Amino acid sequence: MNILILGGGGREHALAWAIQQNPKCDRLIVAPGNAGIARIAECATLNIEDGGAVATFAEENAIGFVVIGPEAPLAAGVADDLRAAGIAVFGPDKAAAALETSKTFTKEVCDACGAPTAAWARFDAAAPAKDYVRAHGAPIVVKADGLAAGKGVIVAMEPDTALAAIDDMFGGEFGAAGAEVVIEEFMEGEEASFFVLCDGENVLPFGTAQDHKRVGEGDTGPNTGGMGAYSPAPVMTETVIDRAMVEIIRPTVAEMAKRGTPYQGVLYAGLMIRDGQPRLVEYNARFGDPECQVLMMRLGAQALDLLLACAEGRLQQARVNWAEDHAMTVVMAAKGYPRAYEKGTVINGLDSLPEDSARMVFHAGTRATDGKITAVGGRVLNVTARGASLQQARDRAYEMVGQIDWPGGFHRRDIGWRAL
Repeated sequence: MNILILGGGGREHALAWAIQQNPKCDRLIVAPGNAGIARIAECATLNIEDGGAVATFAEENAIGFVVIGPEAPLAAGVADDLRAAGIAVFGPDKAAAALETSKTFTKEVCDACGAPTAAWARFDAAAPAKDYVRAHGAPIVVKADGLAAGKGVIVAMEPDTALAAIDDMFGGEFGAAGAEVVIEEFMEGEEASFFVLCDGENVLPFGTAQDHKRVGEGDTGPNTGGMGAYSPAPVMTETVIDRAMVEIIRPTVAEMAKRGTPYQGVLYAGLMIRDGQPRLVEYNARFGDPECQVLMMRLGAQALDLLLACAEGRLQQARVNWAEDHAMTVVMAAKGYPRAYEKGTVINGLDSLPEDSARMVFHAGTRATDGKITAVGGRVLNVTARGASLQQARDRAYEMVGQIDWPGGFHRRDIGWRAL
């Protein structure tokens, strides 16, 4: 089978690494890919948000299966165009992807199906939003309604921070994503990521992880796309998973089907757990990044079988075979991230690092230039390892980090600190 993966980040490198291990994969193309992906797959230049162009490319290259990595092609309806062309695709259509692309839509779905989540209100102007903050006080959460690359959420511990966030969002800091704002109750507890596969009707629990959103050690500083992650998440016990499935996931999937927009793909639920009770923070319509890296590290070749079963409506027969192991990824980012950062700095030491079933460096924002690997993004490398314990996975990951010579980068030294 010829397979096409859309995307060029660490998530897509991890997906490519797992998929290419499966004997069902004859040819693997990733568009646009990156310097790390180019070592294990073909890379192609393609506008991945143009569904017609993607469908034409797939037909010309006899692609039997397309895996959509990031959220932007989902929001653009690329999955719709591929299905219309008769091409198997992993990822929800545009209407179902609204679970990620619109915070308001998700809240309305949760209210309709009774899924526990934070109290909320939606605003399309700054003045009433500020009045709401003044009436409710802090802590409080301010969210851009649309896609903001994981950065459109401000957890405000003081009212002034929330008021400033409202000004920023309506002032255009997040572009069209901030044209509407959702303000939520602040939920206390421990946050975790729960992934399930949906084929429109059946739901299969796929794995758990926890990530570190804040740029600074001790989970301080501004939010980022994620500075590291580990799997499984200790807080996600069997009891919590069962409650999440019964109270949140299955009601959501049923409500989506009821609305005529059945969900097909991975559904990533960000949960807040307190006293064993999970509540929904938000949904994403694709794998998390960097959570995908630790999930793929643990899954390996079976990932392709599971994604295919999801796309073909066969989840009822599918099973996830987890080893009793752990994985951790440490993000190396360009200095200055998540604010302005320098591009084009050279990264040395990667060629001497191991690449096996226990240790991998997944590339995110890299390019090969004159035989050298250069940084072209904010989050640049995902140094990932697995082990019999989380401590062993952590030791292996940080041992590799120590061998990478990149003066233009930085990383957190405390990934996994809560669990350990």
